[in-house]
Amino acid sequence: MPKYPHLETPRLILRIPKPSQAQYMLDFMTANKEHFLPWDPPKAADFYSLGYWEQRIRLSRKEYREGKSLRMVFSLKGNKERIIGDCNFSQIFRGPFNACMLGYKIDKEFEGQGLMKEALQFSTRYCFEIMKLHRIQANYIPANFCSGILLEKLSFVKEGFAKNYLFINGDWQDHVLTSLTNLDPCPPKTPYPTFSGALPKFG
Repeated sequence: MPKYPHLETPRLILRIPKPSQAQYMLDFMTANKEHFLPWDPPKAADFYSLGYWEQRIRLSRKEYREGKSLRMVFSLKGNKERIIGDCNFSQIFRGPFNACMLGYKIDKEFEGQGLMKEALQFSTRYCFEIMKLHRIQANYIPANFCSGILLEKLSFVKEGFAKNYLFINGDWQDHVLTSLTNLDPCPPKTPYPTFSGALPKFG
């Protein structure tokens, strides 16, 4: 059986959910539907359905096994069943680029407590130390000031500005382009890492 990451921070548990936990993911998205709307791309017609999230989680686990993405959710240690946020490292490209794209969300009830920063500190470390990625890219709409401040605190560097970059909330939105680079100067290893062995807990 493949091993999936289980990261523990001072306050959080991060993991790739199981299909049996799809209801928790649906609850998280439904409770924050309006909160996430200004920053979200168009959604599938069945996005707010249990079947969609069961299928989505199965795909996330498959992509992790294939080294294509790392899509994690997180919960408070005292309430492991309630999902309060996610962080998705997707579009992983190996070879000389060896990079991915980062996206993230947190429940409106838990903003302003440093929890998203905590989750990303540990998950980006996992991407660099275990998955051996070289670069993580994260882009945000200029009006999303909180996202810009968060990325700055995490040492992401502004690299540019893209006009009409993504179709978000019914319109083509400009984005600020940022990245975080692995300080390890070693070139990517060949063959690239697989994720079937024992995984460490950060905590």
